[in-house]
Amino acid sequence: MGQKTAGYGRRESVVEDMTVSHPTFAVVGHPNKGKSSIVSTLAFDDTVQISDTPGTTTKKRSFPLTVDGKVLYELFDTPGFQRARSVLAWLQKHEVTADKRPEVVQAFINEHRDNPRFNDEIELLEPIMNGAGIIYVVDGSKPYGEEYEAEMEILRWTGQPSMALINLIDDTNYVEEWKRALGQYFKMVRLFNPMKATFPQHLSLLESIAQLKEEWIAPVNESIRLFKVYHEQMFERTTQSITRLLHQSLAHVERLPIRSEEATEAEKTLVLERYKAKLRTYEEVSQHRVEQIWHHENLEKAQQALLFDGMDLFSKESASLFGLSRKELLLTGATGGAVTGAGVDLLLGGSTLFLGSAIGAVVGGTSAFFGFSELSDVKVLGQKLGKKYLEAGPMKNVNFPYILLNRALFHAVKIAQRSHAIRDKVVLEMGRDFTDLWMDDPLRKSLEKYHKLFRSGDEVKPEMLKEYEQLIETVLKRLIDRNVL
Repeated sequence: MGQKTAGYGRRESVVEDMTVSHPTFAVVGHPNKGKSSIVSTLAFDDTVQISDTPGTTTKKRSFPLTVDGKVLYELFDTPGFQRARSVLAWLQKHEVTADKRPEVVQAFINEHRDNPRFNDEIELLEPIMNGAGIIYVVDGSKPYGEEYEAEMEILRWTGQPSMALINLIDDTNYVEEWKRALGQYFKMVRLFNPMKATFPQHLSLLESIAQLKEEWIAPVNESIRLFKVYHEQMFERTTQSITRLLHQSLAHVERLPIRSEEATEAEKTLVLERYKAKLRTYEEVSQHRVEQIWHHENLEKAQQALLFDGMDLFSKESASLFGLSRKELLLTGATGGAVTGAGVDLLLGGSTLFLGSAIGAVVGGTSAFFGFSELSDVKVLGQKLGKKYLEAGPMKNVNFPYILLNRALFHAVKIAQRSHAIRDKVVLEMGRDFTDLWMDDPLRKSLEKYHKLFRSGDEVKPEMLKEYEQLIETVLKRLIDRNVL
C-alpha cells in the first residue's frame, strides 16, 4: 500500500445507493445510547456528530472505512427509534409467515416514506432493507425495559443478520439482565465501550461480525488483514515523524546577517529567539502530522500550541518533567562526550554527591538541567569584508533531545490511544514517571549515540535514521500495548 494514498475515508454522505460489494452495517437503537460514538470509533472518524442531546442524528449517514481506496466496510449512523410500538402494531396487522415479514417491512417504508411522523424509523430501516447488517446498541448502565422489545421485534422482522452491543455509558451495571433479553433476539451479544476501545478489541469485534453471515467471512477477514497492515503503517509513519523531528531539531542551524564586524547583544538575542522559534515550529508540525496519521485532524487541545499543561518547550518545568534526571544527565554527558569544566556543582545545586568539578563532564553547560541558556553557541561567520552573519546551532544542550523525545512520545501515545468517539479537549499532562515507563540505562546509551550524531551537524546516512526510527517504534509500541495513559 503506497503512502501517498494510504488512509481512512473521511467522507460522509447521505445514503442513496446500496449496491455495494463490501459489508455494510446499520448502527441502530434507542435515542442517545451511544450509536454515533460506536460509528465514530469503528470508522476511525472524528467527524461523526456526537451529542448528549437525544435526537441529534436525524438523517442516516454513511461512514466508510477506506484503506488505499478500498472500502473495508461501511457504517450507517441512524436516528433512534421514536415510535417503535406504532410501527410494530402496523406490521403485526399483516399476518404473514416469517419468510414474508421482510416484505411487510418494505411495504411500511414505501407507504410511510413521506410521513414525517415516522421519519426516524424510515431513515434507520432503509439501509437495513437494502442489505446492511444490524448492530443494535443499548446502554447497559440503564435497566432493561419492556419498551425495547418493540424495537428488537421490528429488527427481527427485517430478516437481516444482527448483533447487539452493550455500551456502558455510566458506572451502574445491568449487563446480565440485558444479556438475557438480547440473547432472545440476536445471534451475538457483545460488550463494547467506544470510549475505551483498543485496537485488539476493534479487531475482535470485526471477527465477530464476520460470523453473522457466511458471505461476509471472506471479505471481513480480508478487511481485518488490510486493517492490520495499515495499523502497522500508522506506527511506521509516526516514528518517521518523530525521527525527523529529532534530527531536524538537533541539527538545525539558524543564521542572521549582520552589518557590522561585531554582533550586538540585540542581534545575538534575535538569532537565538529565531533558533528557538524554529525548533518550536518543528515540534508543532510533527504533532500535527501525528494527529493526521491517527485521524484526529479535528482534535481540540486544551493547551496552547506547543504547550504541555502550560509548559513551553523551553521552560524550566518542561526540562524537569520531560528531561533526564540529574544522575542520568551526568552519565549521559560522561558517555556522550560533553564539554568539560567545573560546572557540575552548579548543575547539582551545590551538592557534592558526585564530587563536583572532579568529574569532567558538564552536560550541555550549567543550564542542561535548570534551563536553556546554553542551547547553542552563537558564532560570527562570513567573509572579512562584509556579508557577515550570526549562526546559532546545531544543538549543544545534551538534555534537550530527551525533553523533545519525551514530549513527542507522550503526545503520540496520547493520540494513538484516544478513541475517535471522545469529543472532550485532549489534555496533555504528564509526570516524571512517564520517562521511567520506557527508558533504562541501555536504551539511554543507545539513544545518545544517535543524538550525538544528530547534534554534530554532520550528514546522517539514511540507514542511521532508519535504525533510530526502529528504536523509537519499539518504544512506542511497548507504551501503547501496555495502555499506559
